[in-house]
Amino acid sequence: MIKTRERFTAFSREPISFLDEHGNWTANFDCDLSEEILVDLYTDLLAARLLDERYFKLRRMGKTSFVPPALGHEGAQVAVANAVKPKHDWIFPYYRDHCMVQALGVPTKEILAQAMGSSLDLNRARQMPGHPSSKEFNVFTPASAIASHIPPAVGVAISMKLRGTGQVAVVSFGDGATSEGDFHAAINFAGVQGAPIVFVCQNNRLAISVDYHKQTASETIAIKAKAYGMPGYYVDGMDVIASYYVMRETVERVRSGVGPALVEMQVYRFKAHSSDDDDTRYRSPSDVELWKKRDPLLRMQRYLKKRGLWLDKDERETRERLESDLLQAVDEIEAAQSVPTSWMFEDVFAELPEHLKKQREEFES
Repeated sequence: MIKTRERFTAFSREPISFLDEHGNWTANFDCDLSEEILVDLYTDLLAARLLDERYFKLRRMGKTSFVPPALGHEGAQVAVANAVKPKHDWIFPYYRDHCMVQALGVPTKEILAQAMGSSLDLNRARQMPGHPSSKEFNVFTPASAIASHIPPAVGVAISMKLRGTGQVAVVSFGDGATSEGDFHAAINFAGVQGAPIVFVCQNNRLAISVDYHKQTASETIAIKAKAYGMPGYYVDGMDVIASYYVMRETVERVRSGVGPALVEMQVYRFKAHSSDDDDTRYRSPSDVELWKKRDPLLRMQRYLKKRGLWLDKDERETRERLESDLLQAVDEIEAAQSVPTSWMFEDVFAELPEHLKKQREEFES
């Protein structure tokens, strides 16, 4: 078996990639992932794509109010989810990471219930759409305030180290977050403390509408890791296999106690920043079409077909099953009772203050 240092190195000038756009294996070693893992990675990619498409259908039908699309990011998100130990490690996602949460194993119904503001939402419909979390799977609630979730992730990681739990924290964010003070303060503290945490930047080169080079003069995000005393890996985030290899081995390296790491995943979002954004004001449709040639779903599908691991029949049957699961989840969510307005008075205070008791009485009357 080829050793880790021969598969990829820190601070590479070009993104680490093992698959080309046509699904050809380009690495200097043979893929040693099992057929089961490869098929599971693709199935997760397909589920992610269909979930994202369902989000937009719900938005057009008025059943959710906001969608932060993940199309183009799926390879990075699926790789992260498959590289950690679900229900053991902690995940701190950002608002575009619903595909990552799904690939971890969080039930699709819970994710959609959150997006639709349903009474089935375990967060009790108190967070804006596109912010799924899970107590069972150790998924921290995403924050809309950019980079504000990174310091808490470092705090949790330091707690893991002090308690010797053998856990790892993974915090995900976009390239825009690396221009925030919270990012710098948090990653610096993690480096000093040797926190067991992996920082994952999904760099789509756009902080909403601000181009990458207008927010940093750094050649890459990964190279910033040098300043904080940790390795930085520059990865093709639209190559799910390369992303998985790097994340799996980085997570286990961090778990061994050597300190944190930064992984930059080069991705591209195929849709606007959100369902309320007009991306034609700051990029051309031709650029989007150019990046779509690197679609993580199609690259992986082509690779599996070349190896005889995926047939048209498999594609058709898997799509039908996943679509059926989505429709069933939506039906169950819509059949549930609406969110009781009385919930606004619950869960914040152990003992309700007098002025809120009065307000509740007035509301109920």
